[in-house]
Formats: sequence, C-alpha cells, structure tokens
Amino acid sequence: MQTWLPLVLFAVAGFLAGGAYSVWKKSRPLSVALGVTALLAAGAAIAWLY
Repeated sequence: MQTWLPLVLFAVAGFLAGGAYSVWKKSRPLSVALGVTALLAAGAAIAWLY
C-alpha cells in the first residue's frame, strides 16, 4: 500500500503536539484536545506500520 502515510501521520502528530505545547498557558482544554489528537495520529501511524 502507501508507505508515505505513516510519515505524514507522524508529521501531523508532531505538529499537533507542538500546538498543544504552545497553547497550554492560554487554553488548557484546547491543549488537551490537541494532545489527544496528536496521540491518536501517532497511534494510527504505528498501527499502519504493523
């Protein structure tokens, strides 16, 4: 199948994790939501590899 999809998902996860870190002091609920979506993207990338 497509071998570039996990790389894209890891990049999205990193982008979301950085957003969660930068928003932490301004809006904690948004930061938590971004962190959860980052974990989901990373988990999807790992699941796709296996």
